[in-house]
Amino acid sequence: MKKLMSGNAAAGEAAVLAGCTCYFGYPITPQNELTEYMAKRVPEAGGVFIQSESEIAAINMVLGASVAGARAMTSSSGPGISLKQEGISYLAADELPAVILNMVRGGPGMGNISPAQSDYLQATRGGGHGDYRTIVLAPSSVQEIADLMPLAFDLAEKYRNPVVVLGDGMLGQMMEPVEFDHIKKPEPVAKDYILTGAKGRPSRMVRSLIFDVKEQEEHNWKLARKFQRIEQNEVRYETHLVDDAELVVIAYGTAARIAKGAIARLRQEGLKVGMIRPITLWPFPTKIIQETSKTIHDFFVFEMSAGQLVEDVKLSLEGKGRVHFYGRPGGVIPTPVELFRIISRHCYQIQRVKKS
Repeated sequence: MKKLMSGNAAAGEAAVLAGCTCYFGYPITPQNELTEYMAKRVPEAGGVFIQSESEIAAINMVLGASVAGARAMTSSSGPGISLKQEGISYLAADELPAVILNMVRGGPGMGNISPAQSDYLQATRGGGHGDYRTIVLAPSSVQEIADLMPLAFDLAEKYRNPVVVLGDGMLGQMMEPVEFDHIKKPEPVAKDYILTGAKGRPSRMVRSLIFDVKEQEEHNWKLARKFQRIEQNEVRYETHLVDDAELVVIAYGTAARIAKGAIARLRQEGLKVGMIRPITLWPFPTKIIQETSKTIHDFFVFEMSAGQLVEDVKLSLEGKGRVHFYGRPGGVIPTPVELFRIISRHCYQIQRVKKS
């Protein structure tokens, strides 16, 4: 049965249904509704909710719950996620699963509370200090938030690594019909790394402080091999009208929804435009972009930032395609009509070049 819910509330419900028993958070707009929802829902499910004294405290509480074997998460936006970065680096170094949801707002600095996509580089490059990566999932609807939250917990435990769910203020606040019937509570599994007392077994140690440089290097290469496995096995994306396209839009999250509206108008005008929507921002869907570039030479990156996604698109193409860009940073939300006008100009210019 479908329920009308905001993205923030849907994320919370999906997390609880997926077995999240510990939530630690601190208020910040535009994700406060998630913290409010979890304050009621997690205790109802027999779990632990704590509104911490700070974002730094919250992420370290997640670490403590994770090392004890719980499915734990936190959430924030912009400045709050920045404060959590040291703890996320510790989680990655300790190889502990955790889910971190970021409902992005306009920045940099304190910025504003409007939707943006300007935390892309922070999320996809790890964000904190040291050699590590976070898996990054980017939903584009309230239903997809509900779909990706259980996946986030599964991937976090499968690879013993933090997973970031990257939304934005619009996605968190908007309300859409959503169903949760497909979410099944996970079966208990043995975790041979958790600290639950050493009675009857050898003691364990979980640490990220490694003074011996050779041991530290070995640990870093171990992590690097894990990240390579993630890149090989966990890429997710959606294609839309790519087969006959002459120009392909690359966009994610809310921007991808805006792009779909623009593409519908462009198709009505006879302009062959398609889209590749990354669902995993890391690992990035490099191969599908490379395959597409064998027959299509023009790519249009659209994002609600000053041009962060552009970097990964250019790296994927390796100079084999032309990259066009349109972005609106600072919390501005473009309309499908606005994007239609911008892309149509590029399409007509491409056609003129072909004729000449």
